[in-house]
Amino acid sequence: MPSTSRPLRKLGFLTIGLFDADDPGRGHETTLEIIELGERLGFDSAWVRHRHLQYGISSPVAVLAAASQRTRRIELGTAVIPLGWENPLRLAEDLATVDILSGGRLNPGVSVGPPMHYEQVKEALYPDTFEAEDFGYERARRLLDLVRGKSATDFSGVEGFEATRRQAHTEYSSDRVQPHSPGLGRRLWYGGGSLGSARWAGEHGMNFLTSSVVKAEGPDDMRDFAEIQVSHVHAFRAAHPDGEAARVSQGLVVVPTDSASPEQRAKYEEFAAKRLPRTTSPQGPARLLFAPDLVGTSDEIAERLHTHAAFREVDEVAFALPFTFGHEDYVQILTDMATKLGPALGWRPGAGV
Repeated sequence: MPSTSRPLRKLGFLTIGLFDADDPGRGHETTLEIIELGERLGFDSAWVRHRHLQYGISSPVAVLAAASQRTRRIELGTAVIPLGWENPLRLAEDLATVDILSGGRLNPGVSVGPPMHYEQVKEALYPDTFEAEDFGYERARRLLDLVRGKSATDFSGVEGFEATRRQAHTEYSSDRVQPHSPGLGRRLWYGGGSLGSARWAGEHGMNFLTSSVVKAEGPDDMRDFAEIQVSHVHAFRAAHPDGEAARVSQGLVVVPTDSASPEQRAKYEEFAAKRLPRTTSPQGPARLLFAPDLVGTSDEIAERLHTHAAFREVDEVAFALPFTFGHEDYVQILTDMATKLGPALGWRPGAGV
């Protein structure tokens, strides 16, 4: 089997965290259990998706705060937080707080752009400013600056004084976000599927999250998914201060079947077959191109990945779990990923530390 140009150093997974509207607690609990299982299996990272007004995780930072208290080693990431829904200053405070609680294990992934279905949600989200909101890269730059310790205000010092018979208490104000977590600024990721996003992330010293979706650059762009994704990786590293050492993680949908039951294998194959037509050509006005889901034994998947041009460029992955399966399916898939697929790709637990 051909070797990859970059041996796999970090193995991660991504989950959407679905729940039943009538019992949301159970769904959130199973998400935490999956993250705990990932740590026991030796995964380097666990990532959660972000969903608003849906039956998925709407507050990944809160979920990862809980996960940080039930794990000790595994890195915890968001893939991704759409900044159109967020105030960068408040988000910076939340991210820093969870990073402190986790002992420096948080890997926040973000993206920009208008919120989905903005016309339907704008008056609830920004009732007074929806016409003035800027959803471009400037929103991400503000978050970067605040997380990295740049001033949020021109005031710092003594805010006030309160004395009682028992104690004297002085209030101090800081000019930057508190708590400040010094390493967090190096663990910020941008989730992008376009050439422009890749370059912007590199120019601003972020890490780069790729997924199973890329954007064709124009009506004459006839390249396949892997070719487009490779061009994004190259553009990102060319723009990044760290060059070839800049971190890139790939997030394809990968479903190993080594220990799956016949019923599970049939379900997985049907899932992939239904989604395959969207991979043959760019979809919609945005010309989005989707990668095929990889379903099969770990040896079969490893062989396909070793010939995937973009996979050969990375040494970190966050394989996405399909969002329609049950808890027992995720246990089987993650177990096979860690015990079969990871080793077939040259990974071993602890290699990425």
